[in-house]
Amino acid sequence: MNIATPGRIQAAFRGELGRFRLDARFDIPARGVTAIFGPSGCGKTTVARCLAGLQYLPGNFCAIDGDIWQHETMFRPPHRRPIGYVFQEASLFEHLPVRRNLLYGAPRRRGASGPDDIGFDEVVALLGLVKLLGRFPQNLSGGERQRVAIGRALLSQPRLLLMDEPLSALDRLTKDEIMPFLERLHERLSLPVIYISHDMTEIERLASHLILMNEGKVLGVGPLPALQSDPALPLAHARDAAVSFDGTVMAYDGTYGLVTLDIGHGQLLVPSPPIAAGKRQRLRITASDVSLARAAPQHSSILNVLPARIMSRLSAGPSEVVAVLALGSGGSGVRLLARITLRSWDMLQLAEGMDVFAQVKGVSLVSGRSDG
Repeated sequence: MNIATPGRIQAAFRGELGRFRLDARFDIPARGVTAIFGPSGCGKTTVARCLAGLQYLPGNFCAIDGDIWQHETMFRPPHRRPIGYVFQEASLFEHLPVRRNLLYGAPRRRGASGPDDIGFDEVVALLGLVKLLGRFPQNLSGGERQRVAIGRALLSQPRLLLMDEPLSALDRLTKDEIMPFLERLHERLSLPVIYISHDMTEIERLASHLILMNEGKVLGVGPLPALQSDPALPLAHARDAAVSFDGTVMAYDGTYGLVTLDIGHGQLLVPSPPIAAGKRQRLRITASDVSLARAAPQHSSILNVLPARIMSRLSAGPSEVVAVLALGSGGSGVRLLARITLRSWDMLQLAEGMDVFAQVKGVSLVSGRSDG
């Protein structure tokens, strides 16, 4: 990996750090949110530090949107890398009010701003900071402090936003409070974001792509639903395995409180408050909420029964199996997981490659995404 490609984030980080060995190689879109997921100590933060230039490993490669930041004979230092870095702790300047904290890292340019610059008023509006500008950090909640830290990173006019476990120091209530602001950033800004977390619920709400890591190695890179349903990766084997993907709102039935979502090769009916037609919506379907049938049921309380094809079968212990499904009669649509008992698999005489009906007992609406 020595050629920089516009529109891509490319990295190859390999080397020894004490007793820890890093071997991380990936090529991802330079747009949207890409999450790095894995257990504590797997190397997520080390990758972020390599991207930011805070960790030097000789002979490695890093390029952002066609601009090379490191190769065999060159290493761009951290202060010359246009990165906004948001850490677990906000680390605000306690003696400065919010307005001056926000502007602290902003470039002091003479003349007009660049066409792609992120404006102060835009950041303040997106992060809901208008009423906080005159306050000092000691008078802010944990969620407010982190929103200010994110705003400060954005106003540095970065080409890449790195967010390293930005919600891990917050309680669940505060996380739920700040998450809509993060979703809004994703919807409104074209800036690429690398979001590091060991919490899959955060990733399912925000990310479109995933880098899966363990013990210093990258196990998989690709669109989030593809990695969630990949039988060769550990996510599909987990007890709480699920697949997250986007659908488009087609209609709303006020009589029954149901929204109809087009997911390609099928539609889903989901209980929901009213949502405008055309809006993109992130869905989450767990493997335990999907059962299988050889024939379409004639009378059932399950609203969503979709034709699908069994692509592969995974063992889930001595008494259960997980089937990887592709929706559509030809098996070319969205992939789901179905966790069923081994007894049911044998009684129905199911097999890989067989066309079946996926009975989706529950669908969670995770978030709205106006940009797709």
